[in-house]
Amino acid sequence: MTLSLQARKLACERDDRWLFEDLDLDIHAGEIVRIEGPNGSGKTTLLKILSGQLADYQGELYWNGAPMRESRQAFLESLLYLGHAPGVKGALTPLENLTWYQALAGERGNEAARLAALESVGLVGFEDVPAGQLSAGQQRRVALARLELTPRPLWVLDEPFTAIDRDGVAALEERLIVHARAGGCVLVTTHHELRQTDELRRVRLGRGGQPHGGL
Repeated sequence: MTLSLQARKLACERDDRWLFEDLDLDIHAGEIVRIEGPNGSGKTTLLKILSGQLADYQGELYWNGAPMRESRQAFLESLLYLGHAPGVKGALTPLENLTWYQALAGERGNEAARLAALESVGLVGFEDVPAGQLSAGQQRRVALARLELTPRPLWVLDEPFTAIDRDGVAALEERLIVHARAGGCVLVTTHHELRQTDELRRVRLGRGGQPHGGL
């Protein structure tokens, strides 16, 4: 699988302070790239820039060697982004939420696949319960079901381990490794200490917005 996301001389300023500057990144298939740093160092901002959600930055992004402005559509078709909030509609059931996710992505899908995705995250028996009645961890699992439902090679995940229990954490960590070993790529922020594997690489954003290191 061809997959290459690059950033060159990336910089972002907020409230007269540089979150990061002169940041170079090279992200490829088969990697789990963990963005690290203290609170306020710009981790979520960086993920939003790299996933095409923020345009207020300096520097250049490249997808598979082409400038992002020329390859944006192909990039978006390869991307699955999960934000810090689960993004679950409380009035909808888990099954309806997955249907809604797929509709937003222009996908029709089928109910059998949605049920299988919910089963993979341990939500059998909760398919038709309004999401607003579920625990925070269960709502997170609804969002994580998209990893099984929507086959995209590039995953950008902001604190995906939040609110899930020990078994859920172990299952998700294994899922990230399997995805990378199958040729996908994971870009992630997390307070959970990921297991050290050959696939794991790190970039740290420093206090005061100065980047330390790169990939």
